[in-house]
Amino acid sequence: MTATEPAVSDATAADAPPQPAPGATPPRTPLIARAAAELVGTAALVAIVVGSGIQAAELTDDVALQLLANSTATVFGLGVLIALLGPVSGAHFNPAVTLAEWWTARRGGAGVNARELAVYMPSQIAGAIAGAILADAMFGEPLVKWSQHDRSAGNLLLGEVVATAGLILLIFGLARTDRLRFAPVAVASYIGAAYWFTSSTSFANPAVTIGRAFTDTFAGIAPSSVPGFVAMQLIGAVVGLALVAVVFMPGRTHSGTPAA
Repeated sequence: MTATEPAVSDATAADAPPQPAPGATPPRTPLIARAAAELVGTAALVAIVVGSGIQAAELTDDVALQLLANSTATVFGLGVLIALLGPVSGAHFNPAVTLAEWWTARRGGAGVNARELAVYMPSQIAGAIAGAILADAMFGEPLVKWSQHDRSAGNLLLGEVVATAGLILLIFGLARTDRLRFAPVAVASYIGAAYWFTSSTSFANPAVTIGRAFTDTFAGIAPSSVPGFVAMQLIGAVVGLALVAVVFMPGRTHSGTPAA
């Protein structure tokens, strides 16, 4: 609280409804609002990725500078989107994250149910396609032109497993340790780093992968490469959840009771 903010009594604070942390799916938010947030958020994310890639390619021929500009825009844009829409939908923007949350919910954890899963995933995919078309429109590119950027090499597929596993480990690790409030900075920072340390430049997102097939620009991916990328992302999500189970295994005291 700053010096200019009015004081709030303890009673008022106690009566205020709890605010969900970014990354957590708020159960009381209407599903249509959550679906809209996932669609708009994923569209904005892809528009940022594709648009900054087009801008970078127009400004310089240096591939390293192009990637730096692309990754920097993505870091800042993703952080803002998670902070803005996290309290509405959880800011998944990613079917792999939604599937992982659904799986943990099936096993007794918090997360989306089957009905919500069936709404989130199409919203994310539709948003990703819309975001790519919007970026192309803003830069005078053909609205839909299938990418010719082949990304089918085995080392790139391995990069997607690593990138997605790390993302799932991060998000669900933050959830296990009650630190989802750091999600906007942590997730955006991880994606920015993974642009550089993975061979695939870290798509780590089936919806974004599909959307990027619709643009034949710097950030595009050939439609023939999409199934392989998506399959590796799903494998990465499974690996990530396995790592969460091992790394964040509930501790026990010597008396056999769960540790605090």
